[in-house]
Amino acid sequence: MKNNSMYISVVALIVSIASLAMCLTCKKNDVAAALKANPEMVIDAMQAYEDQQRENALKLVEENLAKNADALYARADDGIIGNPEGTKVLVEFFDFSCGFCHRVHPAIKEIVANNPDVKVVAKPMTFLSPASKYAAKVALAAAEQGKFAEVYNALFEFEGRLSESKIDELVSGLGLDMEKIKTDMNSQKVEKTLSDTADLAAKISVSGVPTMIFNNKILQTLDASVIQEAIDAAK
Repeated sequence: MKNNSMYISVVALIVSIASLAMCLTCKKNDVAAALKANPEMVIDAMQAYEDQQRENALKLVEENLAKNADALYARADDGIIGNPEGTKVLVEFFDFSCGFCHRVHPAIKEIVANNPDVKVVAKPMTFLSPASKYAAKVALAAAEQGKFAEVYNALFEFEGRLSESKIDELVSGLGLDMEKIKTDMNSQKVEKTLSDTADLAAKISVSGVPTMIFNNKILQTLDASVIQEAIDAAK
């Protein structure tokens, strides 16, 4: 009797396994048939996966920006455009030799003009041409005389190719002490600001210019309305 019961149990187990295998095969066939009849399901699934990956990547970027908030928004030696006491802070990584940075400059001016509560923290990068570093150093030296914005605007509003002599020519008409500019631009303070900016860009994966950051979100745009929408949403 005991052997019979064991035999019956083994048979039942084998039947169950066989049924499960058949069921899985049926389901596999059903899925294959469904995908064949509705190939857009594959596209939808891929799109959903890409959207999820993009969302996860953006979340990681925002977390990384938040971790570096002090260096992004509140570094004392950065150049400032707009209201130095502004409660809304737009960060711009740029290069004075960058054509797209020149194209976005009118948008930055428009944002500053239309938003008295906005401070633009200007972070110069220096990798596009030999004139990039010279221009950045001159602008940061001008900040020591309270005229970073004037130099920033003058260099971006010039439509030709920047050179050291052209930069000196543009800046000399702004009422600056040029002898002090020459001294300050080669100071340890200015060199450290540029070095810290490059290090920060690497930490937060800024790989190109212009890159703007507002409210821990990266804005890749040349359009003032896109920047304004982000500011309005924060308000």
